[in-house]
Amino acid sequence: MLLIVNVSLLLSAVIAYKNPHYVPGHNTMVHLFEWKWLDIAEECEQFLGPMGYGGVQVSPIQENIIIPTRPWYERYQPISYKWKTRSGNEEEFREMVERCNKAGVRIYVDAVVNHMTGNHEQEIGTGNSTADTKNRQYWSVPFSPDHFNSLCAITNFSNPYNVRNCELVGLHDLNQTNEHVRETIVAFMNEAIDAGVAGFRIDAAKHMWPQDLGVIYSRLKNLNTNYGFPKNSRPFIFQEVIDPGHEAISKYEYNNLGAVTEFRYGIEMSKSFRGYNSLKWFINWGEAWSLLPSKDSFVFIDNHDTQRSGDFILTHKSSKLYKMAVALMLAHPYGIPRVMSSFAFESFNNGPPADAAGNIISPIIYKDNTCGNGWVCEHRWRQIYNMVRFRNAVNGTNQNSWWENGNNQIAFCRGDSGFIAINAEHSDLKTTFTNFCMPPGVYCDVISGNLENGECTGKTVTVNPDRTAYVEILTSEEDGVLALHRNARL
Repeated sequence: MLLIVNVSLLLSAVIAYKNPHYVPGHNTMVHLFEWKWLDIAEECEQFLGPMGYGGVQVSPIQENIIIPTRPWYERYQPISYKWKTRSGNEEEFREMVERCNKAGVRIYVDAVVNHMTGNHEQEIGTGNSTADTKNRQYWSVPFSPDHFNSLCAITNFSNPYNVRNCELVGLHDLNQTNEHVRETIVAFMNEAIDAGVAGFRIDAAKHMWPQDLGVIYSRLKNLNTNYGFPKNSRPFIFQEVIDPGHEAISKYEYNNLGAVTEFRYGIEMSKSFRGYNSLKWFINWGEAWSLLPSKDSFVFIDNHDTQRSGDFILTHKSSKLYKMAVALMLAHPYGIPRVMSSFAFESFNNGPPADAAGNIISPIIYKDNTCGNGWVCEHRWRQIYNMVRFRNAVNGTNQNSWWENGNNQIAFCRGDSGFIAINAEHSDLKTTFTNFCMPPGVYCDVISGNLENGECTGKTVTVNPDRTAYVEILTSEEDGVLALHRNARL
């Protein structure tokens, strides 16, 4: 009996790390990549909270080394654990977390704990810390050579020891088995929990031993109840594990610890919308595609790495197809989704919009809810924020009433609360659905417009008393999606 009780407690603890702790009526995370802390605070209050977003993944909060050209990836080269970056200082971060929680929006920290910097000639950080990077001396932590793994490069992804004990692209690899390293990481993460964050993205989790991560997670505090988290809530953990399926390290080594980033999700979605596979195959989307179980799977179409890969991953640069893929992600019940919000870039290294002194500049918000000043703000596109509201409206329902034309026109329902149709063909979708899933009435298509002052600003769909409904998506239209939900009914 004691063994059964202990196993039950272990399972409940693991499940707890997979709960994002969204406020009721909110769902979906957005990555506000490289935004400043006080800009995020204002965005939580003015847009994210009112639109029903559940949380924000913020860029790393640790002090990073300054690279003269200021590329985006300098944020992933910590020089200390001080909370001082181009996004702001510790006081501003704490203010942001407090304001966002009050707005019903949770904050998740991108924790860079696998490594420190690489070797640099200029060895000063965004908080004025200095280091001897070539000799792996980080005085502000402090870390010395004894706290790192061997000086070797990752060259063989078929060897888990090489992948986890050597340096990723020259970044000095911490030894998480070392007690001082563990306690330093735990103290950093616990201080963020005290400040009111809801969880962490674990950068480069694939390059750390699962047993070491398990020890670190077990030492984390419960979430701070002063910010509205229920008593004994464990932090949400989502771990970056890139698993192409043919290497020694598997995502299944980590999903017993917390949620895992399911990179195959965005790959398969992008391939399908680019025409490599028919959308009809999404009828069994999920584990049947060798994806993780839904409760373990943290999903996205693109992220700050993959959108720079130059391959077939869909990004804001292919806006129509991208909106279609994001709509399917947010309409489908599989996984824990995150929306990307980018800055404009032309080359791989480009950092965020900044002035001549390297200070990040704020987005400009326009009257139509879009933004500028070098920022893309996909999360403010109507076709995306309305699908976030769609996901809130259908929360707790299953996918049902699947329809397809045998190729690239598909539709399905979420219980009787929502309906989505997608047309990725080169021909129009014009179909009368019978036994329609939603109650009779007139619904606004939330892709082409909004429900405002009792009227639809975009297309409408009428569900007749006999439960028939005519739906069309023309190839000449701006969008290849139509979506209805119970909160957008006239």
